[in-house]
Amino acid sequence: MRRSQPTPVSVPLLPPELDAVRSKPRHGESVAQRAGRAVRRAIASSPAAETAAVTQTAYAIQQPVDTGRQISVTSIRGGAGKSTVAALLALTYAHYRADPVLAIEADPALGTLPHRLGAREVRWSGTDLAQIVDPSMLITDLTGYLIPFPGGGWLLPGSQGAIGTRLDIDTYRVVMTSLRRYFATTVVDCETLPAEVARTALVTTQARVLVSPATPEGVAATRSVLDWAGGLHPGMLPTTVVVLSHASPDSGLDLRRATEHLGVGGATVLPLPYDRHLAAGGAIRTELLGERTLQAAARIAAEAMNRAVSRGPGRQRTDRSAPAAPDGGRSGPAHPHAGPPP
Repeated sequence: MRRSQPTPVSVPLLPPELDAVRSKPRHGESVAQRAGRAVRRAIASSPAAETAAVTQTAYAIQQPVDTGRQISVTSIRGGAGKSTVAALLALTYAHYRADPVLAIEADPALGTLPHRLGAREVRWSGTDLAQIVDPSMLITDLTGYLIPFPGGGWLLPGSQGAIGTRLDIDTYRVVMTSLRRYFATTVVDCETLPAEVARTALVTTQARVLVSPATPEGVAATRSVLDWAGGLHPGMLPTTVVVLSHASPDSGLDLRRATEHLGVGGATVLPLPYDRHLAAGGAIRTELLGERTLQAAARIAAEAMNRAVSRGPGRQRTDRSAPAAPDGGRSGPAHPHAGPPP
């Protein structure tokens, strides 16, 4: 029998005196960019092709799963956009899928995932929940310890913002094993590599997303990580999606060559374009994201789900243009903000 634990006290993510530093959220694209896109669409758009692409992406995200799929998100260095990508994936899955979606922060020391998902305060952390989770719990019991985020998803923070907080391997395993049966899709925001929890998540999740800065240095470091991961298990790279995250409007990186360099071994490489709304920090509001960003997020989510379900490109579904199965996701139109993949 587990010993009773003291109930955590809610802690605000930002002190009240810092509310004044919040700036008004900006749209991801400028007015000129939005106007130019509208003109191009009116002149040279293909509604049939756009509809087919949206349907294909939505079907990949909504495809049914027989057991909970867990997708880890990590990077080789801080500031690469790891938590931003994890939040985008969680928001995308929560919107598209009808089954429960969970975002776990496995980067406890001052992580930003709760901020990105719009949480105002945190109470229970993964360490706290590991002490009380029980197989007899219903999902309605469990969600009382979690934080809801837009789209119907749930968040489990890694800490209460205290420096020095650690998440040990045993606690991580208890949380991930216990919660898997409740949530069809789980996105794990890991520590940067080569931290111990990040290494464990890399080999125990069904798919992994490796976030790299869209710079020559970031590409070189990420290639080294891929070589190391490929040596751990031959099936590691085919179930990996590399995201080239752009921190500025023009990184000067040759995307084609970078993709070829990082794709050796079977990893899929996708870009995440610069977005003013993401760059400003704070809670992600999907209605303010640029269209290219929404398209990229949907495609990354679709590719990660394909790999989590298939466990390798040779077993990926080929009929991706078919409608989503009734038990696998929402019926009806796709994400109102997400366009076709680039």
